Amino acid sequence: MSSESAAALGPSYLAQPHEVHRCVLLYSGGLDTSVMLKWIQDEYDAEVVALCIDLGQPEDDFEAIREKAISLGAVASLVVDAKDEFARDYVAPSIRANAKYQGGYPPFTALGRPLLAKIATEVAREHDADTIAHGCTGKGNDQVRIDATVATLAPDLKIIAPVREWQMGRDEEIAYAAEHGIPVASTAAKPYSIDDNLWGRSSEGGTIEDLAAPPPEDVFQLVTPPTRAPDEPADITIGFREGLPVSLDGEELPLVELIRRVAEIACRNGVGIVDHIEDRVVGLKVRDIYEVPAAEVILTAHRELEKLVCTGRENHAKPELDRLWAQLVYEGLWYEPLLADLNAFMAAVSERVEGEVGVRLYKGSATVTTRTSPRAIYDRSLATFDADASFSQNSSPGFIELFSLQSRMAYRVSEGRRGG
Repeated sequence: MSSESAAALGPSYLAQPHEVHRCVLLYSGGLDTSVMLKWIQDEYDAEVVALCIDLGQPEDDFEAIREKAISLGAVASLVVDAKDEFARDYVAPSIRANAKYQGGYPPFTALGRPLLAKIATEVAREHDADTIAHGCTGKGNDQVRIDATVATLAPDLKIIAPVREWQMGRDEEIAYAAEHGIPVASTAAKPYSIDDNLWGRSSEGGTIEDLAAPPPEDVFQLVTPPTRAPDEPADITIGFREGLPVSLDGEELPLVELIRRVAEIACRNGVGIVDHIEDRVVGLKVRDIYEVPAAEVILTAHRELEKLVCTGRENHAKPELDRLWAQLVYEGLWYEPLLADLNAFMAAVSERVEGEVGVRLYKGSATVTTRTSPRAIYDRSLATFDADASFSQNSSPGFIELFSLQSRMAYRVSEGRRGG
């Protein structure tokens, strides 16, 4: 399908070829976006501003990425350091919400996409661009997250998504790159699609799609497989204030640095591998391999501290709201008013989430071992099984009689109707 016919069938925010003169390309230097940079220039006869955003993805050589974009014809190549903003405005709310999509995936990619789109709209204004381009496919969630954010924040800007438009498979992209002399790391033998940032790393595609096979060893680039982790456990203590981690083993740290240090210890001890079957926004069911070392440890500690300082009713209700928070973020609805409502609730609860949690890391597991908090709703003298006059055990029978009253009445009525 040609660019013009594809755009004509799409929604109003999709760019038609004659509307594209200068576009901001969300550029990672990987296979998709490197091919796109060349393809946009040829197909649209447009100028491309390459935008690479540092969200804490490890081992990226940002200067090499910047220079590569220039060598492929970009009129400008920018690298924006957004690690602190990502941690403060995106990861922090997810910690307060104990965010895990469908119980398994801490949504680090879903957190990053709204920020990428936000920064792209800002750069588009600065560089007089009319279009934003991204490398999302038509099968993935990221197209929803980026398109929805751009359409919300900058409805006058247009969007092109060449990978979605050209419908190339990964093998075709690799062949295109070879034909046009575009250097890429992906090969037919190792065709994983990788995404990573400060909060985690995902791998999909290739042999990962074979559900009957365990993840291949070459998938894991961060976390040591548990079978090769040290035989001795590692004990750490994470301090929290207002629902956020602020210290590691007694040392106060900025959030970005704390996440990195926890991740390093967790990776060494095999903690944070998630082999996950999930339901995408577009309806597909897929398998992803996630490496989320810091998220696994910090969220485990945070949940335990919440249980200590919250009431039983709060501990019953909040996981349901946590689940809803993760669902909205996974679906790319970062500016949905309900999410703002949930954030207000999370912030209110977090005012009391203060204290320290000890976590033992051992061969893939993160187990809470100690909990202390000045806000704990816990009194050892009340909880003890030893004799204690501060809790009137003689009051319990009257409580039980009232507490079970309706259930007992309902039982008698049902037995009477059955002739019992």
